[in-house]
Amino acid sequence: MPDVQKVSVALTSEQVAALRAAVDAGEYATTSEIVREAVREWQFRRELRQDDNRRLRQAWDAGKSSGTPVPMDFDRLRQEAQQRLSEARTANEHAG
Repeated sequence: MPDVQKVSVALTSEQVAALRAAVDAGEYATTSEIVREAVREWQFRRELRQDDNRRLRQAWDAGKSSGTPVPMDFDRLRQEAQQRLSEARTANEHAG
């Protein structure tokens, strides 16, 4: 088991009651187990956010280096997307 260190955490009375209720219900062995699980979840979500930020930075950099921006005709783009969606629906109707 990794090195375990104690830290002090201030919680509201409602949070403490919820922790104790979970232990009393047998969901967890100790309140520390609940807090460790919460920290693991936080670490996982934090890593996901960092990965998302890294991908966003890469996409931003790629976009900036892709050349001079050109205006987009969003009405035409929307029409093309609607046409592709209509064609896909028609294909699905004939396939199934």
